[in-house]
Amino acid sequence: MIKIVVIGAGYAGVLATKKLEKKLRKKKLADLTEITIIDKHPYHTMLTELHEVAACRVGEESIKMNLKQIFAGRKVNVVLDEVTNVDFKEQKVKGRTEEYDYDYLVVAAGSKPTYFGVEGAKENSWPLWSYDDAVALRDRIHNCFRMAADEVDPAKRKELLSFYVVGAGFTGVEMVGELAEYTPILCKRFGIDREEVTIVDVDGLSRPVPILPEKLSNKVDRRLKKMGVEVVMNTSVVGVGQGSIKLKQNDNVTEHVAGTVIWTAGIESSEITSELASRVQSGGRGRIQVDEYLRSVDYENVYVIGDNMLFTAPGEERPVPQMVENAEHSAATVSKNIVAEITKSGEKESYNPKFHGVMVCVGGRYGVARGGLAKHQINFASFFAMFAKHFINIIYFIQVMGWTKIISYLKHEFFTIRNNRSFLGGHFSNKTPSFLLVPLRFWLGCVWVFEGVMKIVEGWLTTPMLAGFFGGANSWFDSLLGRIDPAATDAVASASTEVVDTVASASTAVADAAVSTGTVLFDFNLKIFELILVSGTDLASSTISDIAFKIQVPFVDWFVNNAVLASDGMQMFMQIVIVIMQILIGLGLMGGCFTFLSAGVSLVLQAMFVTTTGLYLNTFWMIFAGIAVLIGGGYTIGIDYYLMPFLKKHWKNVKWVRKWYLYND
Repeated sequence: MIKIVVIGAGYAGVLATKKLEKKLRKKKLADLTEITIIDKHPYHTMLTELHEVAACRVGEESIKMNLKQIFAGRKVNVVLDEVTNVDFKEQKVKGRTEEYDYDYLVVAAGSKPTYFGVEGAKENSWPLWSYDDAVALRDRIHNCFRMAADEVDPAKRKELLSFYVVGAGFTGVEMVGELAEYTPILCKRFGIDREEVTIVDVDGLSRPVPILPEKLSNKVDRRLKKMGVEVVMNTSVVGVGQGSIKLKQNDNVTEHVAGTVIWTAGIESSEITSELASRVQSGGRGRIQVDEYLRSVDYENVYVIGDNMLFTAPGEERPVPQMVENAEHSAATVSKNIVAEITKSGEKESYNPKFHGVMVCVGGRYGVARGGLAKHQINFASFFAMFAKHFINIIYFIQVMGWTKIISYLKHEFFTIRNNRSFLGGHFSNKTPSFLLVPLRFWLGCVWVFEGVMKIVEGWLTTPMLAGFFGGANSWFDSLLGRIDPAATDAVASASTEVVDTVASASTAVADAAVSTGTVLFDFNLKIFELILVSGTDLASSTISDIAFKIQVPFVDWFVNNAVLASDGMQMFMQIVIVIMQILIGLGLMGGCFTFLSAGVSLVLQAMFVTTTGLYLNTFWMIFAGIAVLIGGGYTIGIDYYLMPFLKKHWKNVKWVRKWYLYND
């Protein structure tokens, strides 16, 4: 049995483990290998989203993914343990609870904050580099505003409402931007004047996020200042006390009131990686030197990826950056190389990453980015930058936890967002109480039951009627089309081929035809389907019930004529199916039972009718009602309130469902 041990369940560790398991399974080697991933937490954390939890834009559950769920249905041992040492010669990983033998070792233990020896920084500041950090900082910010609201001592109140963020890199800018966006909400909640709150971002850098082009850095700077943040660059932090911070600019040291100092100034390798780095070739901050195949230069069966690796790509002057894209690339390379070593077939892959850009968000509504191809990148700002951020996150979730995490992410970022803290505002947030949809859902169900019962009364269960049903509708449309003035028809045909130049004249001709014949026709040949809108015989006195709408789809017409109407037996079968579906849809909607399915089938039937017999406009409300109750419409005063949690609980226990993430928490 070949044993592979992965230390760390961060970005690099999780992806490397998943890719390894998949490759070995495809090569029929799953039974000959054993993969173990070890982490001191039972979950994987989205470190790039910590600021959203710290400033309460999303709930804490949104940034973590359970490891057992990630690896469900896969031959991976998920171990909760803290690695304390590695014996390279004996090939053993030592944890607090037990030891783990390995043939191949992947070190992906991540990083921790570094304080650069600044006096009091570790003891008196609030780091932001883990799930626990984000939750603790969120509670700290809330407590500061809560206590300040009751504080009568002006000096103490000022201290509580003074926030300093140390660091103007990605994490620092995102944290201070999120805090500045959240501050007016907290001020309103606790009755505090916004002018009383001090928010400062300080760094020794010359500009925020210097990895970005200067133009984008300036956009970040302006945005922060617009949000009420004091941006202090070219200034170093030389001390952090309880309620104070010391800043040094040039040779001048000043002390400032700072009730909360948030430390985002830099990172170094985790404790276990730093310990390992002391026994192998390594570089600064505990990064382990690797060769082109991402193996330790001292031990060929030890691979190092993500933040822990020290590697300079061909043609580059600086080591690869400690960011998520490097973790993703290195995980793919290592998984391929380990499989190549095990199978003794195929060449190992040299690591030559092509990075596609970076982005930083300043609150939930604004961001900047530079991205594209490796050598051809462009700048993005505002809407497009935020869209890119969310799109990239979704791509990552597809790799890690599939459908279930994507739905969860969309829910937290858009569908349940509060205070419009999204680049889409609150337009897609569920602000409307769902109980207001109950009457609409019930009435839609009643209409469907009525339609089904009336068809039974008309004899749909005993006599073939679809030929007359479809034929009558088509004859009705054809008779109306026959009354159209040829001039109007020619005008519309001309409009179909020369839309830009002749739309006005076509509209005039059609209007004239309507006055003389009482009938309006729009015939747009869109190559895929033909759209026909017909009004009643007297336009002046017609009502909405006289207007019908039909989409003619060639395939549907062929299917109706050659399959549905092919025999009396097929007609009877389709009639019975339609009647049963209409009644079941109606009962489901009335009772709020399987509402998603009922509303979905309702929309399918409406689509079928609009492409075969046509729909009167006075029944079009049923389409929009179906859309309105489609998501969660039965959870309020409906059977789904009790049924769905029960079904979800048992559905998640199905092995293949968990493996393919086909569930929604």
